[in-house]
Amino acid sequence: MLDRSLNPENKAFPLFAAPGGAPVGWAVSTGYVPYPAAVAAMEARAAAIADGTAGELVWLLEHPPLYTAGVSSKPVDLIAPDRFPVFESGRGGQFTYHGPGQRVAYVMLDLTRRGRDVRAFVAALEAWIIEALAAFNVTGEMREGRVGVWVERKGPGWSREDKIAAIGVKLRRWVSFNGISLNVEQDLEHFSGIVPCGQTEHGVTSLVDLGLPVTMDEADEALRASFTRVFGPVENAPSPLAEEGN
Repeated sequence: MLDRSLNPENKAFPLFAAPGGAPVGWAVSTGYVPYPAAVAAMEARAAAIADGTAGELVWLLEHPPLYTAGVSSKPVDLIAPDRFPVFESGRGGQFTYHGPGQRVAYVMLDLTRRGRDVRAFVAALEAWIIEALAAFNVTGEMREGRVGVWVERKGPGWSREDKIAAIGVKLRRWVSFNGISLNVEQDLEHFSGIVPCGQTEHGVTSLVDLGLPVTMDEADEALRASFTRVFGPVENAPSPLAEEGN
């Protein structure tokens, strides 16, 4: 089982590496990638990984404004169905929002090589995000029964927990796809068209909302550094859209 200690002095890092494996490809797309094109490219790459004809890949991108419905989504949680396009998604979870200023990372890893432990994999994704947030002196936390990463916020006479990153993954032939989303600098009001991840008692936040003027490039740098600590080395790779000829 995954060692969930996040102490930087912990010598167990990387936590979810593939023994003796090649570096994971690290691709970053510029511009806004349409959701259907991203799903098609991601699923094709995941199939190629399972077939042994392509290497593992993490793909960073931004989407235009949209909502996605996970396999546990409830129609009542879609408050404004005509606001943005809504797409059915095979990932776990409920409704979420993607849009400009949010970093989406699609994670295509071969869990056969890394240990077929889904709970450990999700915990490793959480650890990855928490390590990245620590680069900005933000304390991200996990909560029992609530997948994702949360930030505790306090003021005179009040306190609350806001979600700063979401996790939704799917496995096919023990290769993962979909992944994580980190709120960097997007318009948080766009979340008001849904009940995010079915959570009515908690809000959402972003790095900029927390008062940190973090750019997307800076967030990417932190994500890359923390990924290597949790999953192992990476190397630059082309976008799977480029591979598909799109």
